[in-house]
Amino acid sequence: MKAIKGVLLNCDPAVKQLLVNMDEKSSFIIQDLDDNHLLIKADEEDRVRRELEVELERNTYSLDS
Repeated sequence: MKAIKGVLLNCDPAVKQLLVNMDEKSSFIIQDLDDNHLLIKADEEDRVRRELEVELERNTYSLDS
């Protein structure tokens, strides 16, 4: 078995579910540890954070005048 360098993400369950859904398109999750922790591939961390930020922005309600 080959070792994979990973990064531990600590997040709330809602964000974790978004990440799990994102993982279906591009496999970056190494291990789903519990309700608040995911281990992801280290070389995917920046891309995952950018895509998550976009997804959170899209799901945020704002009051526009």
